[in-house]
Amino acid sequence: MRSLSLGELPRPAHNRTGWPWTEESPQFADAMPNGAPWPRISIVTPSLNQGLFIEETIRSVLLQGYPDLEYIVIDGGSTDDSVEIIKKYERWLTFWVSERDRGQSHAINKGFSKASGEIYSWLNSDDYLMQNALRNVALAYNSSGEAGAWCGGCLRVDSNDKVLRKIWPNRLEPEAIADWPKSNYAQSACFFSKEAWHKCGPLDEDLCYVMDLDLWIKISKTFSIVKVNSLLSADHVHERAKTQRDRDSMYAEIFLVQIRHGYRRLTIQDISKRTEDFVALMLRLEKISRFPLFRPFMPIALAAWRRFPRQWLLLWKSL
Repeated sequence: MRSLSLGELPRPAHNRTGWPWTEESPQFADAMPNGAPWPRISIVTPSLNQGLFIEETIRSVLLQGYPDLEYIVIDGGSTDDSVEIIKKYERWLTFWVSERDRGQSHAINKGFSKASGEIYSWLNSDDYLMQNALRNVALAYNSSGEAGAWCGGCLRVDSNDKVLRKIWPNRLEPEAIADWPKSNYAQSACFFSKEAWHKCGPLDEDLCYVMDLDLWIKISKTFSIVKVNSLLSADHVHERAKTQRDRDSMYAEIFLVQIRHGYRRLTIQDISKRTEDFVALMLRLEKISRFPLFRPFMPIALAAWRRFPRQWLLLWKSL
């Protein structure tokens, strides 16, 4: 696909401004600074009922100004307005389909089966790329051809794109990646080579939440991963996201993947720490419950702990 300009895409809603609504990335030179052609980049977006966010996702890819882009959208049979939005942009997509699938991992595998690029990544339909992200990845690829993956910074934003925090990758060796709760990298800011995908993929379709963790541990054991010193993506943090909604199931998969790859010690450490935090919280609540006024709220506190353990941990430390 050739690079696109802002004026070629459908007009955004009147209340949407900034990147990627009324701003675009600069157009690229015909060749890289060393005269080599730009490597083809293949992006896959899996989606299901993300009509609130998917247009921003699509525009952030198409408006990269990148001269050799493959963009593939695999929708799992959405029943909201996702398909209507995708159709607005279908003339600029390499391929798209909307049909029932076996989940996110299957959708991503299906998308990459149609890819022909040198660099691969998937971008979930509630996330988006930052301006010049693909240019920065291509330059990193060109200067570190032996690497198997490249990982940059990521913004965590709310549903209104207000920045909550920045995430920068630090350690990218296998054990640091496997220590998911402490790791500081975001899947949306991670790109990998075609060779890495063919050697370490496809995604495990039995995994619903941390298929990316499983893949990245495999890649890190086989290839070097290079840090890109640029913000590459933004992830929306919202209550409908399954990694926010289904925390217990997500952590169960994290532990499964850690043990699968020989990091049982990390699993034991994490479970022990969570148990200690829970016991400490119960002791604090037990002291508070001695006051009759607070006793009726104990069941509510326990229910809240199950749903929001991190927030409760911060609370009891401040008591």
